[in-house]
Amino acid sequence: MKDILKGQLVRLSAVDPEELGKAYANWKRDSELNRLFDTSASGLHSAKASSAFFEKMVKDESPEEYYFSIRMLEDNRLLGDINLDVVNNWLGRNAFVGIGIADRNDWGKGYGTDAMKVMLRYAFTEVNLNRVTLTVFEYNPRAIRSYEKVGFQHEGRQRARLLKDGKRWDMLFMGILREEWQALQ
Repeated sequence: MKDILKGQLVRLSAVDPEELGKAYANWKRDSELNRLFDTSASGLHSAKASSAFFEKMVKDESPEEYYFSIRMLEDNRLLGDINLDVVNNWLGRNAFVGIGIADRNDWGKGYGTDAMKVMLRYAFTEVNLNRVTLTVFEYNPRAIRSYEKVGFQHEGRQRARLLKDGKRWDMLFMGILREEWQALQ
């Protein structure tokens, strides 16, 4: 059997709240990263506050939430995080996925694409989902290409949803069904 949490470049691991909190405190100093991660206004948090947030997240984790750190296979370095949240209490076997590769020096190297491939394998073979959905901001073409590479289809958009730098941007909705994922394997 294959290690289900291991890809070609990365592996998914348990979240260490203290480690991730310290990392987020550093990563969130990058305002461009903040704009790619979140619809909210950019904000800074201390390592202690970020660690407390992740500690609560891990403590309160339910069977409908799956949180992982993304680590480079080569040296085990923390690259970012990825999560899967089942929606509608399992009725439709649908989940929302969120991902972030945090250090801009790691962008464009395939780590996010590989991590998403691993998460989709986990979602469809372990969690037994039928659909995985995500949202992405129109101004993030690198992420959009990455999602398309692993099989996500464009499903819709909310026009003028975000205000960043004095301009309105669309939020895009993308999804992949189990049968579509299986056809790519």
